[in-house]
Amino acid sequence: MRLTTKGRFAVTAMIDVALNGRNGPVNLSSIHHRQRISLSYLEQLFGKLRRHGLVESTRGPGGGYSLGRAAEEINVADIILSIDDDAETTGRRLRADAPGAPHRCATDELWDSVNRRAVEFLESISLQSLVDEQISKGVTASRAPRVPVLPGRVKSPPVNAPNSVFAMGALLAKR
Repeated sequence: MRLTTKGRFAVTAMIDVALNGRNGPVNLSSIHHRQRISLSYLEQLFGKLRRHGLVESTRGPGGGYSLGRAAEEINVADIILSIDDDAETTGRRLRADAPGAPHRCATDELWDSVNRRAVEFLESISLQSLVDEQISKGVTASRAPRVPVLPGRVKSPPVNAPNSVFAMGALLAKR
């Protein structure tokens, strides 16, 4: 497990979804404005979070993301491990275990133990406990107005202007 800025942003965004998603899906644009995280970065993170079942997406007007499981069932380790680049970690392990590879370093067992303890610690922290902590600090859910979904197609008002050069010439010739 690697503790990176990517993981920090993913945890922050998940807290935002848990806090603001009680009235429906939370769109990435609103997370971007509240948390000041790049929209394209959020798109990458939420793609990974969705693939790991931590969030669900809703398409269309009023769509966005909601939690894939209850906040009590999601822990910080789930979030960080879901956005971690698995290919790089797996590749490193395979190279170290390959036949003819140099023997393990004397401190590898130490770092494996540190990693296990870090994972155990992060597994003990639920997303709900982080949301509760934010609420106790006075953070409240955003009261941004939801965009109403209008039934049917809305007609635009008629435009009283020529739609081509020829129509413009005909209009001017009449005057």
